[in-house]
Amino acid sequence: MHNILLLENDESLRHGIRFKLEKEGYKVISAAAIHEGKAALQTNEFQLILCDIMLDDGSGLAFCQYVREELLSSVHFIFLTAMDTELDIVMGYETGADDYITKPFSLAVLMSKIHSVFKRIDKTAKQKDNPVIKSGSLLYYPKEMQLFVNQKPVELTRNEYKLLQLFLNHPKQILSKAQILEQMFDIDQNYVDDNTVAVNIRRLREKIKDTNQKRIIKNIRGMGYVWDLEAE
Repeated sequence: MHNILLLENDESLRHGIRFKLEKEGYKVISAAAIHEGKAALQTNEFQLILCDIMLDDGSGLAFCQYVREELLSSVHFIFLTAMDTELDIVMGYETGADDYITKPFSLAVLMSKIHSVFKRIDKTAKQKDNPVIKSGSLLYYPKEMQLFVNQKPVELTRNEYKLLQLFLNHPKQILSKAQILEQMFDIDQNYVDDNTVAVNIRRLREKIKDTNQKRIIKNIRGMGYVWDLEAE
């Protein structure tokens, strides 16, 4: 179950948000003040904190900074506040917030943002538990350096594996020749030349060719190359 800490001094809004979150299946601990939030952090593990900025005993900005520096650098943090000037928003992000929702807001919008946060969290956890990358008909196991295309094993060279890993880490993103060169060192850390990059990409293309003959690695003229499939 996903755990959420909610700090909001408006009692009606706090109860409304908590009711909606619990209805969606989340475990929620709510508080109206910073000292209550700090106490909750001592005895619970949270993946997400929803926090008003103007709290009864201090600033949510200071609480966010406390969380980032003293306790949980990786916990997701969303501000809920009526302070909606550009400076307020910038200060929120600079303090360490992941998102910033200004009041009044729709509960549907808030739920959408929260669902997105936990979708990313679950995806990261799944990748750690099951370290395999899937892209189209390809299955790649980074730790074992094993590649399967249409369920058949495919052998790659060291540089081809480097290329594959680079593309799978940046699907649908154009990678320049310079970016690719930075990832392709030989054993003495000397750069390979441009022609070697082109040769390795051509060979990798042939080895990962899909059954429908679709070109997965596309050349974007004057810009570089792109892996033209999603990877998860």
